[in-house]
Amino acid sequence: MLKPLRVLLSARKCSSFVGRMRYVNRLKEDDEACAAALQTGRMFLFHRLAPLLQHTERGTFRPATLICSGTEPHNKRTTDVQSILENLGADRSLLKESVLIGCSEQNQAQFCLDVGELDQAAVEEVCEGNFIDLRKAFFLLTGAEAPLVAKGQALLRWHQTSGFCSATGQPTHRNQAGSQRVCSSSGIVYYPKMSPVAIVLVSDGKRCLLGRQSSFPRGMYSALAGFCDMGETLEETLCREVAEEVGLEVQSVSYSSSQHWPFPHSSFMLACHASVSPAHTQLNVDHTELEDARWFSLEEIISALQVKTPPRRGDPPVVWLPPKHAVANRLITEWTQQQQQRSEAGD
Repeated sequence: MLKPLRVLLSARKCSSFVGRMRYVNRLKEDDEACAAALQTGRMFLFHRLAPLLQHTERGTFRPATLICSGTEPHNKRTTDVQSILENLGADRSLLKESVLIGCSEQNQAQFCLDVGELDQAAVEEVCEGNFIDLRKAFFLLTGAEAPLVAKGQALLRWHQTSGFCSATGQPTHRNQAGSQRVCSSSGIVYYPKMSPVAIVLVSDGKRCLLGRQSSFPRGMYSALAGFCDMGETLEETLCREVAEEVGLEVQSVSYSSSQHWPFPHSSFMLACHASVSPAHTQLNVDHTELEDARWFSLEEIISALQVKTPPRRGDPPVVWLPPKHAVANRLITEWTQQQQQRSEAGD
């Protein structure tokens, strides 16, 4: 019984990236070590997949990070998740439904838990926060917090929709960390999955192409994107999507970066820049795919990047872009910087 504890303590003493990654991997493989880590870990709460956020003194928002259980020295028991759940009438076993999502730089295991079976207002009052829909929360969070919350929601959603084996129809059971589920009948192991999506910012050398779907908030434009078909390469996907959605033929492609995106149901965004011939820029928009698509000048993009928060009802119409931590924003920012550098160089 002491072996998992020794592994836990030795891992927590290591502050390096390698140490943290090996610690998290150990928790995924060792149920007892994960259960021990849960006692001293940090918890992110969700209510029906909406994350719990708190106001900061600076007027911004952050995810509410709670102590998992009241076992730490000097801990006020009314602030730990276990006590909160018990006080609100939840089953003591609910905490075991927590899912491991990572490890902080302070070597503290991080978990998430959906408390959708509890009264939302009661939890918000006790925790001094509000459960906010993730799409809205993405515009309120900054820095590394948004990806962590997105990962937590994606894992919770996966568990909620993966309770039965697709081959046998029998129940599946999770490990302590929540990193896998196993069919109780066949032993088939299931892991959380992401759907690959190509997202591309098209340029004709002077302008960039942005589009919007009817489901987007009013005035928001973004880079073009589409799911990869079976057997396609990344390049084939983005060339097909650009041809289908706006009727353009891509000449060249360069890779930028990637990102997990929780919408609609956990996507793996592969971001690229693409160029088209300046002589062939006439758009032929497929309005079953996009509500609108158009070319934007550098000046228009710079203006859109200045819009930091979504416009409110009654505000004059304005073009604005995905939040800063979205890979679409990164693509647009990279293109803007490249254009500005060319301008300064006299190109």
